[in-house]
Amino acid sequence: MNSAFDAATIRARAEVAMSVALEVGRETARFRRDSDPGTLTVENKGLQDFVTIADRKAEQAIHEGLLSRFPDDSFMGEESGGRSGKGGTWVVDPIDGTTNYIRGFRHWGVSIAFVVGGKVEIGVVYDAAGDKVFHAVRGGGAFKEGIPVHAAATVDPANALVILGHSRKTSFDDYLALSKRLHERGMDYRRMGAAAIDLVRVAEGAADLYYERQLNAWDMLAGALIAEEAGAMVAMPPVDRLLAQGGPVIAYSPGLAGEFAFILDIEGL
Repeated sequence: MNSAFDAATIRARAEVAMSVALEVGRETARFRRDSDPGTLTVENKGLQDFVTIADRKAEQAIHEGLLSRFPDDSFMGEESGGRSGKGGTWVVDPIDGTTNYIRGFRHWGVSIAFVVGGKVEIGVVYDAAGDKVFHAVRGGGAFKEGIPVHAAATVDPANALVILGHSRKTSFDDYLALSKRLHERGMDYRRMGAAAIDLVRVAEGAADLYYERQLNAWDMLAGALIAEEAGAMVAMPPVDRLLAQGGPVIAYSPGLAGEFAFILDIEGL
């Protein structure tokens, strides 16, 4: 870790990030409940990539909540952009699962990661479905509302539940082939549309795999650390590469490592 960030300074940032994620997550949920759907002005930025008034409000609130306390930190947000800094950088998705949010499907969340020296040191995810905050500090375990969470102990593929992400940026035929292969091994699978939440489902043992071929860093970094600290196996490219161009993430229950080894081969991880 960067010498400027000892355990106490990291912990202080984690506490603030948890408070900010909870406050912003609840306010964002309230905005959705209280708004006429017609007021959720949508601009199409690209395939499966929508911006709402709520996105911008949420990111501004997170930016202010974090940098008012830690003004020397850098900030990289899905909506406002930014670059990673030489010190520490907050990497934020104000609403992960924006399409779900717009439609009123409560599988969405707020994702906040803190990166230092090419490593994710803090991961915080607000889960709208349960109105709960997951968090992890590197080396300290993973928690949901302060209670430890652990990856599932599943060893039989017939008992496995997997979540597969997909966007139009990647091949649908490949996605179908992967789904078929897992189905043939007896696994049940889902596609839910919010990477940060899918990753914490692996962390808490509700799912045995989350895999998506192409994500942005702000979609995955917080949830990936939480899953890893919960005992899941996590594979993804180096953080610096993800910050620059995104990439795949694979998080899975360790007892099924042999079942999912072919996915690591696909991605060269």
